Amino acid sequence: MPPESLELFGERGDPTRPDPRAPLAERMRPRELSEVVGQDRLLRPGAALRALVDAGELPSLILWGPPGSGKTTLARLLARGHRFVALSAVMAGVKEIRAAIEEARRVRGRTVLFLDEIHRLNRAQQDALLPHVEAGTVTLIGATTENPSFEVIAPLLSRARVFVLERLDEEALASLLRRATQDPERGLAAGGPEVPDEMIAAIAHAADGDARRALGLLETAVAIQRETGPAGAPLSESAVREAAGRAVLLHDRDREEHYNVVSALIKSLRASDPDAALYYAARMLAAGEDPLFLARRLVIFAAEDVGNAEPQALSLATSAFLAVERIGMPEGRIPLAQAVTFLACAPKSNAAYVGIARAGALVEQHGSLPVPMHLRNAPTGLMKHLGYGRGYEYPHNAPDRFVARANLPEPLAGASLYEPTREGAEAALADRLADWRKRRAKPGEDAS
Repeated sequence: MPPESLELFGERGDPTRPDPRAPLAERMRPRELSEVVGQDRLLRPGAALRALVDAGELPSLILWGPPGSGKTTLARLLARGHRFVALSAVMAGVKEIRAAIEEARRVRGRTVLFLDEIHRLNRAQQDALLPHVEAGTVTLIGATTENPSFEVIAPLLSRARVFVLERLDEEALASLLRRATQDPERGLAAGGPEVPDEMIAAIAHAADGDARRALGLLETAVAIQRETGPAGAPLSESAVREAAGRAVLLHDRDREEHYNVVSALIKSLRASDPDAALYYAARMLAAGEDPLFLARRLVIFAAEDVGNAEPQALSLATSAFLAVERIGMPEGRIPLAQAVTFLACAPKSNAAYVGIARAGALVEQHGSLPVPMHLRNAPTGLMKHLGYGRGYEYPHNAPDRFVARANLPEPLAGASLYEPTREGAEAALADRLADWRKRRAKPGEDAS
């Protein structure tokens, strides 16, 4: 096989000499594990993956994580010192996999077969790979953005250790960006404009957890600055905005303005002001906020602040979340707008939210009180003999499907945790519950 068809590392190649024509993201690819950012949970001393590295072990494994989290980089570093063959599951078929296996048989030393996007392999392709992983002909490193439990066949999954990479937070991305601005060999330090901290923060925010995107945005913004900005000027906000292709909201270092806008959205919804709520939602999207973050906030609001006053609120907010997740942006802004306006105009009740807080306080105060005997399951004869389940009445067999027996532990008898309001649909619940509470017997009383 021609040498250019393989990626060789360690003793068989020198990754420390970057191609100056390569994109910044490729030039800045970490050369040592110590340069990897944002994956301390896997790589700190004593962590599972670090322990394998320190012990000189390399089993077959699958790296599962979001785009730009470092899966390919980590695979290359783990394979250092071994023959490394990289295939993309998007392009490779059974033929390409078999060719890689046959080559691995012919050469000396361990071959690490890296399969990017392994979740894209169909079952036949995975079946073709399985016996060679079992026999140790190749050591498999798979990379996937999808849950391998659903996308990788069980026999192959059982022969590989799964490591989950985390989404890179903005602090990790900012660290990577600063390194790129300061590295004279691989980065932009030679002849590049100064990059202020607020521009680093803006790019890290716009990159949405993706290291490749962050470095690509930086490289593009610097190129725009060189073409359009005055000589020697620091990287400008306009260059960053143009590079991102969308508005990038520049926050304080602690992103105070981000939280101010989120707070304004929630409080406008709570105040039943759809105009203000739409405005703040639009600001969040224009600033590059993850639309799923906005959708999650709407789901929480539907349960916390609308509740049973409008039972459809939670379903609609959840549907909006799923719609955004499936169709993406920019069309995702439309179901978000529907959810925002519906929630703002809906009747409001936080009774369920207050109720669970009251219940939590009772649990904290009283601990694990014994469950009343009539509510306990009795799967064994001994438990039946001890009285488990004795006296339980099946409500569906009752005349009006209501059994007037107390179900709280005895020390909490009579506690009212859920207090429905008179808003919207919750008013009917309030009337029904008031009647049930009058009829419900206290512990020790006859429930008839």
